[in-house]
Formats: sequence, structure tokens, C-alpha cells
Amino acid sequence: MDTVSREQRSLNMSRIHSRDTKPEIFLRSALHKAGFRFRKNDRRYLGTPDIFLPRYNAVLFIHGCFWHGHRGCKLFRLPKTNISYWEEKISGNIERDRKIAAAYLDRCYRVAVVWECSITGKNRSKKLSETIEKISLWLEEDLSENYREF
Repeated sequence: MDTVSREQRSLNMSRIHSRDTKPEIFLRSALHKAGFRFRKNDRRYLGTPDIFLPRYNAVLFIHGCFWHGHRGCKLFRLPKTNISYWEEKISGNIERDRKIAAAYLDRCYRVAVVWECSITGKNRSKKLSETIEKISLWLEEDLSENYREF
């Protein structure tokens, strides 16, 4: 049973955007301060990556834990209403993410997924700086690993 009216649910859902989300803004700002230069949401590239780093031949996707089905995360829980819709929606997102990452890897790009829970919440600044440090090491030193999740 839904706890809000249909109109309120529609309003809530209309305010969810696919780009320039808070986690994206936090990560981009921290990457820029760390000296990385990138393109954001460039539609010329497959899947419109959140961050494209041409110098490193790498793409970063910032995934919301709910929308991309981050299993085992406290931010991911299927809604109790319209279960079949949400299962299909989220499993479709997961499959699309897998195909896009595979396409980039086939084209010799490096792919990283940054989960929302790793850069938001309590101790956000500490989590964000730790994630930026890991991304920096991955980009500049760990050239053997072409796919990584943070």
C-alpha cells in the first residue's frame, strides 16, 4: 500500500533528474580540486558517461544505489508497491549498465562505477576524499585494472 497520494508520488518522481545530481556534483568538484580535467555528460559517448577523462582514456559512472540495484547496500530496497514494475525497471538498468561497461572495455577504455553510498551520507567529506584518492591511484598507477567499482 502506498503511503502518499498518486499526485504526490508523481510530483516526487518528477523531481528526480538523471544528470547533475548531488553525488555527481560532489564527485566532480572533488576531482577538479584534485587536478583532474574531464568532460561531463558528453552525449557523443555511449551511455552518456557522467565523467569522461580523455587523458586517461577512462569513463566514470556515478550510480545511485536505488536506481542501479546496489545489492547489499542500505540505500537499495525495492518498494513494496508495484513490485513487478520495479523489479523489471531495476534489472533493466543493471543489464544496460553491464552492456555499456562491456562495450567500453571492448573499445579499450577504462571503466569505473562510483556508488552513491561511497560518497554521501555521514562523514561525506571523509568518504569523498578517500574515494578520490582511490580513483586517483586507479587512474595514474593501477593500469592493469580496466574495470573498478568504488
